[in-house]
Amino acid sequence: MAYLLITTSPREGEVCHLDKPKVVIGRHPDCDILMGTLDVSRHHAQVLCINNEWFLEDLHSTNGTEVNQQPVTCRCKLAEGDAIGVIDTVLEFHEALAPDSAPSEPSVSSVRVLVADGGQADELVVLSRRDAGPDREAVGEQGSSRSRASVEAELKALLKITRSLRKRLDLDQVLPHILDALFEIFPRADRGFIVLREDDGTLSSRWTKLRQADATQQICISRTVLTQVVESQQAVLTADALDDSRFKNSDSLSQSSVRSMMCAPLIDSADRSFGAVQVDATRGGRFNEEDLEVLLGVATQASIAIDNARLHARALEQHAVERDLELADRIQRSLLPASSPSVSGYRFYHCYRPATYVGGDFYDYVCLPNGQVAVLVADVSGHGLAAAMLTAKLAGLVQYRLLTAARPADAVRELNDRLAADLLDDHFITMALAQISPASGEVTLINAGHVPPLLVLGGEQVVELGRDHSGLPLGVNGHAEYGETTFELPRGGTLVMYTDGIAEAVNAAGESYGADRIRQRLAAGHGSAEELVHALVEDVRQFIEGCAQSDDMCLVCVSRE
Repeated sequence: MAYLLITTSPREGEVCHLDKPKVVIGRHPDCDILMGTLDVSRHHAQVLCINNEWFLEDLHSTNGTEVNQQPVTCRCKLAEGDAIGVIDTVLEFHEALAPDSAPSEPSVSSVRVLVADGGQADELVVLSRRDAGPDREAVGEQGSSRSRASVEAELKALLKITRSLRKRLDLDQVLPHILDALFEIFPRADRGFIVLREDDGTLSSRWTKLRQADATQQICISRTVLTQVVESQQAVLTADALDDSRFKNSDSLSQSSVRSMMCAPLIDSADRSFGAVQVDATRGGRFNEEDLEVLLGVATQASIAIDNARLHARALEQHAVERDLELADRIQRSLLPASSPSVSGYRFYHCYRPATYVGGDFYDYVCLPNGQVAVLVADVSGHGLAAAMLTAKLAGLVQYRLLTAARPADAVRELNDRLAADLLDDHFITMALAQISPASGEVTLINAGHVPPLLVLGGEQVVELGRDHSGLPLGVNGHAEYGETTFELPRGGTLVMYTDGIAEAVNAAGESYGADRIRQRLAAGHGSAEELVHALVEDVRQFIEGCAQSDDMCLVCVSRE
């Protein structure tokens, strides 16, 4: 089967099988090969199979497609090893899997393997131990240097396993190929196991190979031996205890099936043990110390391959998460107003900056049938994906309530009743709602536990609004009532509504920007709503320069000309 091999980070080594006549590359979810960056077009390019030949075609993408660094202007035929360039990603075309990609014997992952205490640990006699560190010294049975044949065997084994694993970064491909290589290197091996440490610290068998496979059988391997190997970072060579004169009269060992066993630790680049590889001989064969040295060399190479595969899997998971978050960000932004209202005599302006891909702040403008305009700013507790989902829920409810309620306070009360029934106990939403009558400039303000809005007047005067009439945040109590504050937005005045992410922005010294600094900045500003927003946002940016944004920031201004 033909395939594309990604040769650029962070997806290096990922194989994309060309398993149908048309394979589409792009960032749309229905593409066969997904690319997460926004520079990639939704449907960027396609690979076609026509009369058993493969062709590449650009789908009128914005930034183009390349083959061997040459722009693709028409349908072109692909040859073995051609490099397809899609923005920063390079995909290498191959007609069929490499000859060494097929295992010599299929490894068995369905055999049930228990890592248990006792049992095998009591039935084996340790003949030799070898340090698995990079500075280990290889010696023979009498302390002499290893034989040339042993060194050659190890080099041959390392070369074979290196070739086998060179292009594989999927853990479910790496593990069986390691065992396949070991079975070729050690003809005496009848069973092979790769054991990895799980997130909770326990050791479990992740892949098994049997010379004579029986998927119905259950195998028990020793936790004691594995733990000693992993924790000491020493490889061990053992023999059946029945071979030792001290155990010749022990009837309990007569059923032991393991005649010889080798076990070596798997160690990552940070010198941490994360598992072990074990091979057993059950039909009378015996491993020797030179075999143990070969296994150590193979385990070192296997550790690199497994560590790379695990890192690659994490990178792919992170890439998928980032792609989902980018999509969530686009969906969330689609729920926000596409433009400001056009109302004679008034200027509206807003700024929204989430702390992560998606945020928990929300704002909206709702033009009502009676000519009034409702402006609201809300802040969901927390931030990130969970908060963003709640803002989506709020967006779906708030317009209906405002359009159907007789009074703004009634709309907020009905909204709270609905959210209190749906939200989890540890979530709530603060919100400030201002309903403006453009002809008179009268504003009705309802505050549901939100930061009090500010009224900026001429002469450097800034007035806090509605603190005495603030009610509970939405979702806390299903029977809350909300009071209204009424005031006039005078000509030349500006109503400022914001979320606490601005006041709580922290600089390198650990200081918060603070509500007082917001009022001072607004009092010193002049001009339209847009100019006030830009001045305040720029001042906050300079204040936290060099520090990560800790919370979502949202700011909405309404100026009466």
